[in-house]
Amino acid sequence: MLLPSKVKMVEVGPRDGLQNEARPVPAEIKIQLIEALADAGLKAIEAGAFVSPKWVPQMADTARVLAGLARRPDVSYPVLVPNMTGFEAAVAADVHEIAVFGAASESFSQRNINCSIEESFQRFGPVVEAATTRGIRVRGYISCVLGCPYEGEIVPAAVATVAGRLLRMGAYEVSLGDTIGVGTPARAQAMIRAVSGAVPVERLAVHFHDTYGQAVANVTASLELGVAVVDSSVAGLGGCPYAKGASGNVASEDVLYLLEGLGIETGVDLGKLAEAGRFISGHLGRETGSKVAKALAGKAAA
Repeated sequence: MLLPSKVKMVEVGPRDGLQNEARPVPAEIKIQLIEALADAGLKAIEAGAFVSPKWVPQMADTARVLAGLARRPDVSYPVLVPNMTGFEAAVAADVHEIAVFGAASESFSQRNINCSIEESFQRFGPVVEAATTRGIRVRGYISCVLGCPYEGEIVPAAVATVAGRLLRMGAYEVSLGDTIGVGTPARAQAMIRAVSGAVPVERLAVHFHDTYGQAVANVTASLELGVAVVDSSVAGLGGCPYAKGASGNVASEDVLYLLEGLGIETGVDLGKLAEAGRFISGHLGRETGSKVAKALAGKAAA
């Protein structure tokens, strides 16, 4: 089985990882985190979201974060944009890449963004069109690709339908999110095979949460099918307020250790990545959620 020789790691910690933190994280800390992640060699780092501060107060300072970054020409700093109001804010902040969110589950769509799947496309359709006109890249996300907290298991055909629509609408890449972390390698592969009939595998990314401890195994299963883009969150930050009990995203350090062990090139330095994880974990007042980072710290202390 031929694995990709190179994988792009998309770091989602500063946005997806921090958005549900109850304790406010100052813009200056977010900027330091993003700079540290860029220093580690990551080339795609989610920098924030232009969403209602009423619903996601942690992202209220996204414009300030973007203004404070020493942006690097070889690094992309995508932001989540749910509607035209958010898009206009992104344009004002000189954003070059945005992300839009859909779901494979009707129930999750209703409870997450208060509209049906069809209505969600009508909502962000103008955003994608406006972004394309301005030369701003658009990444599409799909939630609940392997399970929904309200509907249970999601059939792969439903994911393929949403993914195909995102591609036709103008998304350059579609990220498949196991939002509540219930997936297993066999189910992940079945889903990817179905979706690859609608979206070429080279335009797919995977986004696993580690609720049942299967995230790294699911990443491996995805690599076996040719997926070469993996979303992850430094120190395993994250969760989902709409999915009770869902743990954080798979830790970037753990994904990188896996990829290095498989001889896959990433351009990311594990030591520097773990240091970025220690920095933000220290600010949040808790230990890292990365098993690899814990092991490295223990080895250094021995």
